[in-house]
Amino acid sequence: MNALIESRDSVNKWMERFGVRFGVYKNGVFNEQLFPFDSIPRVITKSDWDELEKGLIQRVDALNAFLYDIYHEKNIIRDGVVPEEFVYSSKGYMPQCEGITPTHKIYSHISGIDLVQAKDGQWYILEDNLRIPSGASYPMIARNICRKVSPETFAENSVADNRNYSSLLHEMMEYVNDDRGIAVILTPGRYNSAFFEHSYLAEKTGATLAFPGDLVVENDMVYYMGLYHEKQRVGSIYRRVSDEYLDPMVFEPSSLLGVPNLMQAYKKGNVAIINALGNGVADDKGIYYFVPKMVKYYLNEEPILHNAPTYLPYYKEDYDYILANIQKLVIKDVSEAGGYGVVFGRDLTPEKLEELKDLIIKEPRRWIAQEVIDFKDLEILEGKEKVERKADLRAFVISGKETKVWKSGLTRFSRNPNSFVVNSSQGGGFKDTWVMEKD
Repeated sequence: MNALIESRDSVNKWMERFGVRFGVYKNGVFNEQLFPFDSIPRVITKSDWDELEKGLIQRVDALNAFLYDIYHEKNIIRDGVVPEEFVYSSKGYMPQCEGITPTHKIYSHISGIDLVQAKDGQWYILEDNLRIPSGASYPMIARNICRKVSPETFAENSVADNRNYSSLLHEMMEYVNDDRGIAVILTPGRYNSAFFEHSYLAEKTGATLAFPGDLVVENDMVYYMGLYHEKQRVGSIYRRVSDEYLDPMVFEPSSLLGVPNLMQAYKKGNVAIINALGNGVADDKGIYYFVPKMVKYYLNEEPILHNAPTYLPYYKEDYDYILANIQKLVIKDVSEAGGYGVVFGRDLTPEKLEELKDLIIKEPRRWIAQEVIDFKDLEILEGKEKVERKADLRAFVISGKETKVWKSGLTRFSRNPNSFVVNSSQGGGFKDTWVMEKD
């Protein structure tokens, strides 16, 4: 027990020294804070991981096929698998991307898939993050520090080495680069919540960290203006800037974070953008409902991993079920992220339940409802005691020449004993994820 406490405290001190932080805007104020690390690892058996890996690759391949289809032939709409209005009313759908084919037809190069494990051992997918999924840097640096603090731990246990994330990322960036130029990571800047991750991944992959104003477009090609304003052609951009701010000539005109005329270079095939623009249509919480159908439609396979039991008020049967059972469901606003817009019916007063029902009746497209999965509690250290808290797993899937799953992940846990919400922005912590090499 004392060794676990010492390890936790030592790792957190090292992370503070290295500036491992994330930022949160609250009430218009930017605050940086540590992402607390817990020294009791999550352990995933080899057989569990083998099944997860196959299911994650299958799901991401289907989502990439969906994105290509939606911005081109739209067969899945014509065949009645996904309703047309669900695509075109999605906030993530971008008509500006119609007909654009990303390099090698890859849309989601880096997918962050959020899962939970029920108490019976069954894994469920809660969410697909295909726009700018973050969080890989935290388990990367935590494992490196743990190896320094307690090298014997990894010598004595058959834990998969997770130090290859940067090489997976580098290989993918080079694959879509097609030898056009340098690879850059485009950050919005110092006051972005994940700035530490941007700079850390740039260092680890050998990519150039580019700030707003460092990139220019000339003759439909992108160039990086270095410290001495020496132009270098850019072949791939791992962008950490949201779609709507990426090109002020096409999207939000007031944006100072993007690159004017970037869309023109992208449309001409002169630069790869990682992840592709327009991916938000596929990680819309309403579209999530249809992902198992996508697996069958595009791959002609049965889904290996399952969604949480989900109801869509768009359908009359689901609509009636939600209104009749709202007090036992979790209701999610499809336009929110980061743990916001999630409401547990059991926590609401009768008056608030009626208000929520009225919102669903007025805007059924805005909501999904899910059964509450009583997912596993994991042990964490709270002060000097072991307690149990809810935890999820964000798995990272890299799509380049092949689709690969990183043998690690971000295990986040709630620090509130009564909460199912584990996001860092909601005050959660994280722990190392051990994927075992043998059962």
